[in-house]
Formats: sequence, C-alpha cells, structure tokens
Amino acid sequence: GGLKRVVKKEHADGSVTQSQFDAVGRLKAQTDAAGRTTEYSPDVVTGLITRITTPDGRASAFYYNHHSQLTSATGPDGLELRREYDESGRLIQETAHNGDITRYRYDNPHSDLPCATEDATGSRKTMTWSRYGQLLTVTDCSGYVTRYDHDRFGQMTAVHREEGLSQYRAYDSRGQLIAVKDTQGHETRYEYNAAGDLTAVIAPDGSRNGTQYDAWGKPVRTTQGGLTRSMEYDAAGRVIRLTSENGSHTTFRYDVLDRLIQETGFDGRTQRYHHDLTGKLIRSEDEGLVTHWHYDEADRITQRTVNGEPAEQWQYDERGWLTGISHLSEGHRVTVHYGYDEKGRLTGERQTVHHPQTEALLWQHETRHAYNAQGLANRCIPDSLPAVEWLTYGSGWLSGMKLGDTPLVEYTRDRLHRETLRSFGRYELTTAYTSAGQLQSQHLNSLQYDRDYTWNDNGELIRISSPRQTRSYSYSDTGRLTGVHTTAANLDIRIPYATDPAGNRLPDPELHPDSTLSMWPDNRIARDAHYLYRYDRHGRLTEKTDLIPEGVIRTDDERTHRYHYDSRHRLVHYTRTQYAEPLVESRYLYDPLGRRVAKRVWRRERDLTGWMSLSRKPEVTWYGWDGDRLTTIQNDRTRIQTVYQPGSFTPLIRVETATGELAKTQRRSLADALQQSGGEDGGSVVFPPVLVQMLDRLESEILTDRVSEESRRWLASCGLTVKQMQNQMDPVYTPARKIHLYHCD
Repeated sequence: GGLKRVVKKEHADGSVTQSQFDAVGRLKAQTDAAGRTTEYSPDVVTGLITRITTPDGRASAFYYNHHSQLTSATGPDGLELRREYDESGRLIQETAHNGDITRYRYDNPHSDLPCATEDATGSRKTMTWSRYGQLLTVTDCSGYVTRYDHDRFGQMTAVHREEGLSQYRAYDSRGQLIAVKDTQGHETRYEYNAAGDLTAVIAPDGSRNGTQYDAWGKPVRTTQGGLTRSMEYDAAGRVIRLTSENGSHTTFRYDVLDRLIQETGFDGRTQRYHHDLTGKLIRSEDEGLVTHWHYDEADRITQRTVNGEPAEQWQYDERGWLTGISHLSEGHRVTVHYGYDEKGRLTGERQTVHHPQTEALLWQHETRHAYNAQGLANRCIPDSLPAVEWLTYGSGWLSGMKLGDTPLVEYTRDRLHRETLRSFGRYELTTAYTSAGQLQSQHLNSLQYDRDYTWNDNGELIRISSPRQTRSYSYSDTGRLTGVHTTAANLDIRIPYATDPAGNRLPDPELHPDSTLSMWPDNRIARDAHYLYRYDRHGRLTEKTDLIPEGVIRTDDERTHRYHYDSRHRLVHYTRTQYAEPLVESRYLYDPLGRRVAKRVWRRERDLTGWMSLSRKPEVTWYGWDGDRLTTIQNDRTRIQTVYQPGSFTPLIRVETATGELAKTQRRSLADALQQSGGEDGGSVVFPPVLVQMLDRLESEILTDRVSEESRRWLASCGLTVKQMQNQMDPVYTPARKIHLYHCD
C-alpha cells in the first residue's frame, strides 16, 4: 500500500542498498552496499534538490528561479555553473564552470529555438528555422553559410556547405537511411531486415559489409570481404565468446551483477577482475601479476600495488583536482605534477626523475599553458623555450603562430576554415582539396617537396605523387593494405603485405612461395622470413633471433634480441647479442602514465686494453611530454623540441638547441630568488605553495611583457611595483637555436 517507494533493495550478490524519503515522498538519502550514505536536501516547496552531500562530506549546491529553472550549480570544487533566462523562460546566457560564457538570442517570441548564439570569444553564429522547427541555415562568424534540406517527413535530405561541398541522403518508406552520396557522386548504401536492424553497408565500389542478428536483435556475425567474425551471448544477453576470422576464440565471464570477472584472449592469456560492494575494481590478476587498487572516501584512486610492491600513487588537492602521480621506474622516483588556475584549467605539467639512492634531481621537464580573456588556450610555454602564442580568429580558428615576439607561421583559410596557405619565412605551402573534401595537393615553393594525392571511390588513399617518386597503395576487400608500389627514376619496387584472415603478417608469397603458413591462430607471429619470435605468457615479445634457413650451415653467428618488461608491460631492458657476446644493452624509464622519460644505451667498443666490451658510460637520452605529445628529446649534444599544431599530433616546427647552450640558460626563478634572500638578515625563507604559484605566474607575465591587472593589484596591495620585482629577477640568456618547419602529409 501507500506510495510503494523502494526503501531497500537486495541485489543478486547479497549486497543491500537503501533509500530514505521524507513525509511527502521526496528522496532524502541513499546508502550504498558499503554502508556509505549520500544525502539529498530537497526544497520544501518545489521538491527540487538544493544540495547533495556525498559520503566524504563534499557537497554540491543547486539554485533555481521561481519557474523552477536551474540558475546556479556549485560543485564540490567550488566552481560554479550559472544560467540566465528571459521572461518567457528561455535560456539567454550560460556561464560554464571555467568561466566561458555562451549567449542565446531569439527573434520569435513564440519559439524556443534560438536565432543566434555567441560563444566565449564573442563570435556570433546565426540560425534560421522552418515553421516546423527544422534547421534551415547556419551562418558562422565569418558569414559563411551551411544549408539544410528536408523532405516532407522532416528528415534531412541534403547538407550544402561552402566551397561546393554537399552531401545527399535518401530514406525508405520506413524512414530508414538507405543511401548517402557526396558531391562526386560516390554513394554508400544501407540495407535493413524486417526488424529494422542494419544488415549491410555497401561501399561505393560495391564491396559489402554484412551483419546477421539473432532473434533478440543482437549481432551474431559480421562478414566483410569473405571474412567472418562471430559473437555468442548467454541467456542474460552478455557477450561470452568472440570468434576471430582465424577461428580463434576470446571468452568472457561475468558475475551476477553483470560485471566482467574473467577474460581469456585468443592467445590463451587469462585476466581476472574483482570488485568491491560498490562496483569499484579492487583486484586484478594477469597471469601471475596481482594488482590491488586503493581509493579514498571520494572514490578517487590513490594507490596501486602489484604483487605486493607499491606502484602508482595519486595525489589530489583540497578541491579534488589531481596534482600529481608518482611511481618507481627501475628504482627511480618518477613523478608527474599538474597545476591549475582558479577556474580549474590546466596551467602546467611537470615531469621529474630522481636518483634511486641520493634522490638527486636527474631530469625535469615542464610545459605551461595560458589562456586569453575569452578562455582560449592561446599560449604554451615549452620547457626552456620562449612562449608559443597561437593567433586566432572567430571561434578559435588558427591564423598564425609566434615564438616569443617573433612571428613564425601565418595561415590563410578557405570558406570552410581549412588551411589553404601556410607561410614560414620565405617558404609557402599551398594546400588544395578535392570536391569531396579530401586532401588533393600540397605544393611548396621548393618543388621537390610537392605532393599530389589520389583517392579511390571508397575514400582510400591510393597514390602520392611527387617530382622525385610516386608511391601507390593497394587494398583488399576488407580495406587492409596489401601492397605499396614505389617508382622513381632508377627505382621500381613493390612491397606486398600478406596477412592471415585476422590481419597477422604472413611471409611474402612472391618471395617465399614454398611457405606453408596460412594463419597464426593465437595472433602471435612465431616466425617470418628473417626472425624467430618467442613470447611470454602475457603475450609480450621476449626474444627475436635471426632465422637460419634450412640447409644453411650454422656458425652460431645469429643475432639475438631479448626484451624484458615491468609489471605494466613496458619495455625496460633490451639486449642484442652475437656469438654470445653483448653488442648493445639499453634500459628505459617511464613516468606513471606509461610515457618513456629516459633511455640509457651501452654499445660495444674497444676499451683501453684492446678488448671489445660494452661501454662503461651509457649514452643517455631524456624525453619530455605535453600530455600525449612527445615535445622534447635531449642528449649530451643537443635538445630537439617539437611544437605541434594546436589540439593535434601534427608537428609544426622543430627547434634545435645545443646542450652546451642550455647550460647558460640556467637561472633561479623569481620565487627562488626571493626565498633565498627574503629572511631575516638576508637569510633564506620558505614560501607557502600558493605564494610560489603566484610569483611563478607573475614572472611568466613579466618575461612576456603581459602583466595582468590582477597581478598589478596584488603587487600594489603589497606595496610593490612591477619594476621592483623585475629587478629581483635573474637575467635571461637567449641561446642560439635552429628552427625548422615540418612539411607533413
């Protein structure tokens, strides 16, 4: 009877969750299976949630207007989302947690559809709508228009963009998409069964990718180019078996709450997973490697151990933001540090490596980021380089790049904001596109680097032509690369790529017609035309040895490569031997994110006694990162730094600096200088981290002659001036550098 509210639920594994309600039936609290309670505070009049308090005591607050519309939301980190509405209750402005403001405008008092939006950069985009609420046009900040056509059922039938790009869509009588055609007339078609499941995709060249379903609408078999993959399900609808094109199987097992607890791969490698009462992963097993996962009261991961040994450790600040991750790599303490501004935006990433015994700092690499008043990440300060400033227009389209105060690159863009001209000093790179929007050519005013591109009907790249050579590509019906044909003045070579049904490489049938290998069922290649391969139970390559063909007399001169890994399956030790003598040995260090930060290499050389042995002193290479992008490579001779195009992995420029020049750039930061002389009688003093962060920001602004009003006000409140702080800074030495422009396909 009553309201029949569920106050207690016992799950299939025996765990219990509970809910509490107030006298009028509003949710007040929920207790999870671990006994932790989340509290909800509803408004006494509207019943809307005004506060949520999690088990660790952190709270989120919500505020509403008299129309019960959300006007403000503040998270546990103190960042606030704000919304404003007009008299009709339509959203007219939204301020995101990071401070970005989006505005909405309406021209029809009876419509909830905006006629214009304005983003944080001030760029305005206008829209027009049909009387049925269908989008007809979108005009961007540059006045460029995208048009949309619809049929009488309201389905979009065409999209017309600038530069002549159009896409057309067709539907059947059930409203299902059956064809998509581009400007060049290339058409992709779709077929369905009676239940509406997509059963086939027919590419423009007629190749077919088919899918079969069971009675419950789950895909059980996919076929492309004559190759088939299949899936099997249990009675609960969970995938329990995958069968590859080779006929090999991967199997899955689940617990009663549908959580994956075991996975056995094509190669027989088995991994198991254990969860706590709330569903968090707390233990995993991987062929003898046992990992435990630890969390704090806010369910944030704090530590990981492998076979009882400490692995990664995570640190957070009082706002819940990740500030650091550290671990031991081959005995070295490697840490990644993060910094944020008051809006929660990433302002810096620093990697450090310390000596195993002395804890001395061996390597440090830092990349800092800055944002303009509109919230765009327009400045990046690479380690030991002047600031890289991105010049943009509109909503953030790239128009140029500066290194320090020196303009390096300028861009010209078409009406789709695609790059058409890149200028770098006396070099100009012109880019053209096909009518379907594919890259057609890249021509530099140095003709030897010109490139022309050809595509087939399926959109696959089939040819790259340049003045020096032409390279052609061929593909199978499954879309796999089957060969590369390179021709030049004195060159005509074809490299075939033979694979088994699952895509594993096989010996070239033209060079090795007697080979009987047709597939690798476990996805582990045991041999090819040149090497024998061995793997461990985790599927990691552990040994590669020169293949001695049958009939050839063995002289024990084959080279052997051996590979060793850490508990995260990262290569940490490599050796190459011949005649049982070491030729090369190398060791590698990684940060907690799996990025390589150091390489040490010992090579065989003749010592003072005349004997050949590995060098006593290794060649050391250090690596620095910005997110997932490798930005710095440094050895004892030179440092090479790469600046990438914003938001991509495409390199833009390379900066080379002699390592000897770098030593001259070493200087104390402003914070260090003040701490060393800021105590009584000129002694040292330790500043709190917040003050150090403020001084670092001030120093960066002074060096770029961009001191913000906020910093000026702060200095004034301390009775200081920018000039006084500038006089406290160590002089900056500018080393000689070589700058190269990348020309990338």
